[in-house]
Amino acid sequence: QVQLVESGGGLVQAGGSLRLSCAASGRSFRTYAMGWFRQAPGKEREFVARIMSSGGYTDYADSVKGRFTISRDNAKNTVFLQMNSLKPEDTAVYYCAADARNPWGDNSYGVYDYWGQGTQVTVSS
Repeated sequence: QVQLVESGGGLVQAGGSLRLSCAASGRSFRTYAMGWFRQAPGKEREFVARIMSSGGYTDYADSVKGRFTISRDNAKNTVFLQMNSLKPEDTAVYYCAADARNPWGDNSYGVYDYWGQGTQVTVSS
């Protein structure tokens, strides 16, 4: 069983930055693709970014491309999401997720095996 714990959320003004972290338990982290998803009130959970197990490939939703950067430190079992130029529409609960079966990950939240509890990001205008 893998446990994922997000941190780094908070309240920030539009144009500001936040860095989310997701710490994973277990010894297999380096074999998992990792993803970040978000869910705003009344909306479906949506893909934000993913990174393959080795860190050699990343992918982003069009809405965050050029503003957000996903990275990982396999030695520390941690994945990060650097969020710059934040907009009010980025307000949501952000979740990290681990895909234990496909080292490339996927944009669909349905394929991920493990989820964190989420961290709130609020961007004020």
